[in-house]
Order: sequence, then structure tokens, then C-alpha cells
Amino acid sequence: MKKFLVLAVAAVALAGCNTNSQTDRTLGGAAIGAGTGALIGAATGGGGRAVATGALIGAGTGAVVGAATTPRRCVAYDDYGRRYRVPCP
Repeated sequence: MKKFLVLAVAAVALAGCNTNSQTDRTLGGAAIGAGTGALIGAATGGGGRAVATGALIGAGTGAVVGAATTPRRCVAYDDYGRRYRVPCP
């Protein structure tokens, strides 16, 4: 359990370094969701199967939420070739 707790803390710490990339947000959400789901599964006292089930459900849910909440920003170029961000259509 100590190993898992260390990995969960590391995943949450690394998720704080997230950028606005949809892939990054999806992976960060999956990591946080898996950690949270596994902790809830362990807290229910269901044993290893509950921990694994909680981690899988949490990872799936976290990935969906992370991808859905990614800010949509596209890059456009002005007449002089300078890049600037615009809302995506």
C-alpha cells in the first residue's frame, strides 16, 4: 500500500505541471482519477479487487473529464507572420 500511495502522490504532483494540451489533460485526469479511485476502493475494505476496480473506473472517468475540460485555443497568423491564439471554432 505504501508503494501505491507514493505513486499516487507523484501522479498528483506531476499533474500540476499540466499544460493546455488535450493529451496532457487526458493523461493527468486519468492519473488523478486512478489514484482517487484506488484510494476509495482501499477505504471500502474490499481488498485488491476493489482497489483495481476503483482505479479502472477512476482512470476512465478522469480521462474523459480531463479531455472535456481542455481549453480550446488555436493558433492563427497575422499579415506579418506573427502567431497569436484564437478560440477554436
